[in-house]
Amino acid sequence: MDAGRADGVVWRNRALTLFDRVTVPVAVCDVHGQVVMANPAMAAECGTTPGRLRGRDVLELFRPQEAGQVERIAEALRLRHRSRYQVSVRWRAPGGAERYGELTADPVSDTVDETPALLVMLLVQGESTAPEPEPVRVTPVEGRVLALLAGGATTAAAARELGLSKDGVTYHLRRLSARWHTATRTELVARAYALGVLAPGVWPPEPRTTETG
Repeated sequence: MDAGRADGVVWRNRALTLFDRVTVPVAVCDVHGQVVMANPAMAAECGTTPGRLRGRDVLELFRPQEAGQVERIAEALRLRHRSRYQVSVRWRAPGGAERYGELTADPVSDTVDETPALLVMLLVQGESTAPEPEPVRVTPVEGRVLALLAGGATTAAAARELGLSKDGVTYHLRRLSARWHTATRTELVARAYALGVLAPGVWPPEPRTTETG
């Protein structure tokens, strides 16, 4: 190997080492946006490894917020314009948060006539706060039936406590079981706690909400 080629290999290896160690999410894509290589920081934003990003469409990983941006970039690349292109994007972080930021794509190639690759960098600008889940709503009677059931009351005992007939208690239990897809009363109580309908750590059991719904 001559000295020039040897120096080229050395500098290539140094560049790859820097590419892997830089903390900014970076990828190299072909002109169609398919990932050729990605650094660990980019892969971390997708919850995977660099090797698993190879061949993925970068605009499927990071969703563009304006279709017009992508169309303008595609047209500019077709005409071999070598500007810096920016796309506003959103994506789902590994922890489930919705993040937003900006992809910057720079066309790179050894010669002007060569079809360029795209050096893509991701700027993370923030996260959208996930909305609080809507509380599961039960009627006041349903809440009391569940609380009594969780405390070990029989259908007859619950009926006496609530001033209902046994059939009336059974009616509410059947409605709740159908709504929450439970097969037994044990499952029904467990589901009530899981959904936050019954207050945890309280004895005797109490409904957390008495809102009608």
